Amino acid sequence: MKVDLYKRPDGHSNHSYLAVPSGKPIPEEATNTDWETELQNEELDANGYELLGVTSEQMQQQITDKGYAISSVQRIES
Repeated sequence: MKVDLYKRPDGHSNHSYLAVPSGKPIPEEATNTDWETELQNEELDANGYELLGVTSEQMQQQITDKGYAISSVQRIES
């Protein structure tokens, strides 16, 4: 499955991430935020590949259940 990934700042180096199937619009219930494009047309690997702190299995399950996946992940600055 290919997805488009978006992010938004949550403060203190935290970001929320939203994944939707490639080419699909951001769902109406999530459009109340200013999402920035992070990656487009990114292939999810069914073998447990981790992308932005969330496994592909978790993303695929959320997308199956509600049409999108959303998560909050803290990026560590080096």
